[in-house]
Amino acid sequence: MIKIGIVGGTGYTGVELLRLLAQHPEAHVEVITSRSEAGQRVVDMYPNLRGHYDALTFSVPDAKTLGACDVVFFATPHGVAHSLAAELLDAGTRIIDLSADFRLQDAQEWARWYGQPHGAPDLLPQAVYGLPEVNREAMRDARLIAVPGCYPTAVQLGLVPLLEQGLADPGQIIADCKSGVSGAGRGANVGSLFCEAGESMKAYGVPGHRHLPEIRQGLQRAAGEVVGLTFVPHLTPMVRGIHATLYARVADRSVDLQALFEQRYAAEPCVDVMPAGSTPETRSVRGANMCRMAVHRPQDGDLVVVLSVIDNLVKGASGQAVQGMNIAFGMEETLGIAHPALLP
Repeated sequence: MIKIGIVGGTGYTGVELLRLLAQHPEAHVEVITSRSEAGQRVVDMYPNLRGHYDALTFSVPDAKTLGACDVVFFATPHGVAHSLAAELLDAGTRIIDLSADFRLQDAQEWARWYGQPHGAPDLLPQAVYGLPEVNREAMRDARLIAVPGCYPTAVQLGLVPLLEQGLADPGQIIADCKSGVSGAGRGANVGSLFCEAGESMKAYGVPGHRHLPEIRQGLQRAAGEVVGLTFVPHLTPMVRGIHATLYARVADRSVDLQALFEQRYAAEPCVDVMPAGSTPETRSVRGANMCRMAVHRPQDGDLVVVLSVIDNLVKGASGQAVQGMNIAFGMEETLGIAHPALLP
């Protein structure tokens, strides 16, 4: 049984992590921390978890207690994992970080986008980017896994097959993405209030979103060269989901794109390439650790459109974190996260 600690268990990714781990036959959550809710029972805050975590209580983060766990998940705002990561790694504990703290390999680039110096630049060389579909082998021996962001997951999975084969023009890539309001987190924010977000849609972060350098980093690894990316996120009046509409110019019209995508992801348990002509919906992945996608070539032209959908809290966060844990501990990759999506 894997002994698990969770730092920052009161947000949406934290409670989703608890929900998924409750179904995992090899996982036992030993400790969960929250400075603001220390002393409160988890099930009093989240009644949906009654019967699963009745004895678990939020506590103040303590490195010694967390260091006794086999793995610690950080479901925290950026900058928090920096302060505890080194001590936990020295104690032999593995870290799976759902924040952005170790996603970028360039500490200066991280500081530019997150508005503060990187707190643990010496740990970046051992941080493994946790997108299984492109980095599985490195994840098997990882001590520190950086879970990809939600937008970066949907975008990279949709574009990697084209870039790996050198088919897409790397200088002309567009990612037009929509997210449900849970992507803004659980904290009070006027923009994500129901009266503000309901019956409306708006773009944000157009000059530059924090996920831009992460997406660009991943796409450049796939392409082996500099990628010109335009990324525009939008807030959509739904609770969960990411819908990424991706545009890339592919001059070679002889390539069977449907076959290319099917072959690339044939062995991937958490990616579903839908039949030609499909238009995947966010509700088809709600609550599931699955990316569904479809590839189109409108009017048989050279502009290829890839549609990629995920649940931002599952494949875009907590589910992918559990998937990473399974890989790192040598378990069946889909253990505890193989359930189908919720409908309606």
